Amino acid sequence: MTHSNSIPIPELYVSYESAQKLKAEAGDLPSWDLTPRQVCDLELLMNGGFNPLKGYLSEADYNSVVDDMRLADGALWPMPVTLDVSEKFAGTVEPGQDIALRDAEGVILAIMSVTDKWVPEKTREAEKVFGADDLAHPAVNYLHNTAGAVYLGGPITGIQPPIHYDFRARRDTPNELRAFFRKMGWRRVVAFQTRNPLHRAHQELTFRAAKEAQANLLIHPVVGMTKPGDVDHFTRVRCYEAVLDKYPASTTHMSLLNLAMRMAGPREAVWHGIIRRNHGCTHMIVGRDHAGPGKNSAGEDFYGPYDAQELFRDHAEEIGIEMVDFKHMVYVQERAQYEPADEIEEGLTVLNISGTELRRRLREGIDIPEWFSFPEVVAELRYRFPPRHRQGFTVFFTGLSGSGKSTIANALMVKLMEMGGRPVTLLDGDVVRKHLSSELGFSKEHRDINIRRIGYVASEITKNGGIALCAPIAPYTATRRAVREMIEGFGAFVEVHVATSLDECERRDRKGLYKLAREGKIKEFTGISDPYEEPQDPELRVDTENVDVDYCAQQVLLKLESMGLIAA
Repeated sequence: MTHSNSIPIPELYVSYESAQKLKAEAGDLPSWDLTPRQVCDLELLMNGGFNPLKGYLSEADYNSVVDDMRLADGALWPMPVTLDVSEKFAGTVEPGQDIALRDAEGVILAIMSVTDKWVPEKTREAEKVFGADDLAHPAVNYLHNTAGAVYLGGPITGIQPPIHYDFRARRDTPNELRAFFRKMGWRRVVAFQTRNPLHRAHQELTFRAAKEAQANLLIHPVVGMTKPGDVDHFTRVRCYEAVLDKYPASTTHMSLLNLAMRMAGPREAVWHGIIRRNHGCTHMIVGRDHAGPGKNSAGEDFYGPYDAQELFRDHAEEIGIEMVDFKHMVYVQERAQYEPADEIEEGLTVLNISGTELRRRLREGIDIPEWFSFPEVVAELRYRFPPRHRQGFTVFFTGLSGSGKSTIANALMVKLMEMGGRPVTLLDGDVVRKHLSSELGFSKEHRDINIRRIGYVASEITKNGGIALCAPIAPYTATRRAVREMIEGFGAFVEVHVATSLDECERRDRKGLYKLAREGKIKEFTGISDPYEEPQDPELRVDTENVDVDYCAQQVLLKLESMGLIAA
């Protein structure tokens, strides 16, 4: 089942002259500013990475992909690739119209000829594509809480690729990779898909896979969107570059793939296979729990460990690429080398460090042995993830109006400033309203925007090594989760539920707001005419009734100490 990587893959770009003409004409078209995930999708549509797609899926293609992993014409395609837009924008566009697709800076990347417009059944999409309508799955959470309510479908005319200022020499389109393989005389190429730094086990695995397939090796890491909480791609690429010289240069190449992963396990593996075929590969390593998102709401894995390999094997012929199954590699102490876990006889000492254990060692500054990873990789990771007591973090207080959030946050701020070591910023609800959100009202939509602004500022403070203390009401679970995801890429997020009862808050009513709400003079007031969704598992819950402020602030300090965020 070898295929020729000598034939170019169709791209959706027009010539330079046509592009200039289209750009001029596109000024009058309705235009949509693409989200980061949509930019990733568009790039792979235009450069042929998503071949045979000629644009965003039509409604018929979408339904067929969701139900049967096939386009309406029967071709294998496991992942919905649609343009999700807001209801407001969808209201301005009808099938038969062209729209301009722009990046965040407003640069026109493509023209889309809209052929279909529909409101998807997102619950069905979640169940069919991801296996469950469970918000613990990052793509399901994205589907319900981030993606637009309306889908548009239709072909794309590419004007220019998105601009990347980072690692430009390492980014290749499918045709650039195919040309490189031709130039090198590589007929058999095995792709290694990864979203994590490479350690010694990965190196051993890739060496074995290339040998088994008698193929050259393409290290093809994803640098688009991965899972919230993953190591950022800048750090990962520096880690890959640090280990590249451990590979034979004549048989190994590294290229970056700007894919927005969906973490869809088995379907994702098939998708990765099609994308790698388009990039000229003949083989692909499929891992144990390939592209799995971790645990579901019940604490179990979303997919079985070998589900992805089974689905890939069933469709390998159509994917047009051979699977090299991942062997789980472990370190055998007596032989001082890595071996497949299922080939090790009894009585030998097997050493292994899980991802969780690695993060703990980084967090606590504990030694990471050389048998596990390369010193150069560890140095990069330590630079990016200093011990926790030197990292920035956010303490996010949530609770009803009058519960005591601001008072505790103020007391905590003073205690942290007394300790020194890191700058501390208090983002109090009222202060933020005055300086960041003065134009916003108190509708659900406006309150969401306000909380996301607070989250954004807190994430910047956290990223730069400071401490952010936030004390908004933040009544909605989905918004608090979005803020957590914004921050956890850079440091710890400590949610503190100030669990003062409604009766007690109303009894205090320092600002007289509850009285006005009861009289109907304040609409949509949390706890009275609007719900407060209590956090299910905050890092800490404090009750302020019959307890002084100092004690509550001390509870938070003890929690921060137990998490390693402040030195004991």
